[in-house]
Amino acid sequence: MLDLTWKVFSKTGNVDTYLLIKELERDSDEQFGQEDVEMGGEQDAHTH
Repeated sequence: MLDLTWKVFSKTGNVDTYLLIKELERDSDEQFGQEDVEMGGEQDAHTH
């Protein structure tokens, strides 16, 4: 999804498209960060 959005931005220079890219990146980072926290909690429970 980010690749397509970036291609649209690079062709058009549309600021709204750039802001959409940043929002998607932030959401992706938050999602992966939350998964790391959840997985870390499970690993700690198994080691003790």
